[in-house]
Amino acid sequence: MKICPDIQTIRKTVAGYRRAGNSIGLVTTMGALHDGHLTLMRTARAAHDRVVATIFVNPTQFGEVADLAHYPSDDARDIDLLKAEGIDALFLPQVDVIYPPGDETIVETTQLANMLHGKVRPGHFRGVATVVARLFNICLPDAAYFGEKDYQQLQVIRRMTRDLHFPLQVIGVPTVREPDGLAMSSRNVRLTPDDRQAATVLHKSLTKAETRVAQGTTVQALTDAIRADITSEPRATLRAVDIVAAESLTPITGAITDKIAIMLSAEFGGILLIDQKEITP
Repeated sequence: MKICPDIQTIRKTVAGYRRAGNSIGLVTTMGALHDGHLTLMRTARAAHDRVVATIFVNPTQFGEVADLAHYPSDDARDIDLLKAEGIDALFLPQVDVIYPPGDETIVETTQLANMLHGKVRPGHFRGVATVVARLFNICLPDAAYFGEKDYQQLQVIRRMTRDLHFPLQVIGVPTVREPDGLAMSSRNVRLTPDDRQAATVLHKSLTKAETRVAQGTTVQALTDAIRADITSEPRATLRAVDIVAAESLTPITGAITDKIAIMLSAEFGGILLIDQKEITP
């Protein structure tokens, strides 16, 4: 695996793949890799000749300095995992490579970034769109792979890619879960054992929601039921329950008759976790 610390090196590496007629899949990460990330890479490997990964803890998507400071990081461990997966190249830049001195350009999906989870984490999706646009422009892949767990993020990236005419596909990959249903996340390692157990309430509430939709319900009734499920867990601090039209994220009311997306966010011991599920009646 070729480790590329700067833009010139990764672009030269990708250009070599192109000259050889190879297709390129990209997986962007902030490190602290787990099986969810590796599933993205395996999906990319199945579809492309070459797979490029990135590790960059993006400061512009963190609302609080403390959250950024406590984000887990172990480059040596992550590099070993990437080598074991047969990743072809790793882009591993420092902050001033992505955000050079005097930087002042941002990318924002003005509607999608400022609704739903965007209200819980102001500025977060602007930071995501800005860094992903830069990584796309630097790495120049044929396709990029993102987890569906970060459902709103996936829609933001798809909209940005369309609006800015990036010549690549954005592929969503189903959420990877622990055996007890908790969605895999780099933040999980920061949970205490009690909070880790309590966090399974998110997946449990989504499983119950699927049954409720199958039996027939309304948006308001389903929202109330999910809120009750999560707040029944004393270690959970519910931040948001959003039920919207799948993919477009537009608000809906009344009886649920078309495919919906449920997006949840809750804190456990001060650690913010999210989960989601698409449900078709």
